[in-house]
Amino acid sequence: MSSHAARSTTSHLGLLIARLVLGVIFLLHGYQKVVQWGFPAVTESFAGMGAPMPEITGPVVAVLELVGGALLILGLLTRVAGLLLAIDMVGAVVLVHAQNGVFVDAGGWELVGALGAGALALAAAGPGRFALDALGGGSRRRRSAARSSATAEA
Repeated sequence: MSSHAARSTTSHLGLLIARLVLGVIFLLHGYQKVVQWGFPAVTESFAGMGAPMPEITGPVVAVLELVGGALLILGLLTRVAGLLLAIDMVGAVVLVHAQNGVFVDAGGWELVGALGAGALALAAAGPGRFALDALGGGSRRRRSAARSSATAEA
């Protein structure tokens, strides 16, 4: 195996691990909001934090974190899910955590900052080879290569 191939595999494994870890965290936070707390409690919590339109933003964020986390785990619609989750975390920083400083034990932004940065990195880098997203892209690349080969032979 060449060093280029090893780096490539290592990079893809790194993206897989990042997707799985971030996905589980987002999925569980969404599960907590949707299933354990329920939409009325989420709405009340968002209202208490000063979120705009809490009756809409609370449930939307809860579902986004649940579904977005699952999508990251699967590596499906990874770039879209990553971008939406990063935006979600920016909102959390701006509306709730920034005024509390950095550290999470004081309600600071370190956790949501790390989650948002990770989600944004996945949105930029994509899911890697070990993802459902890669299945469609891989077959498109194979079809394109086959067409190029057929054209070159003609």
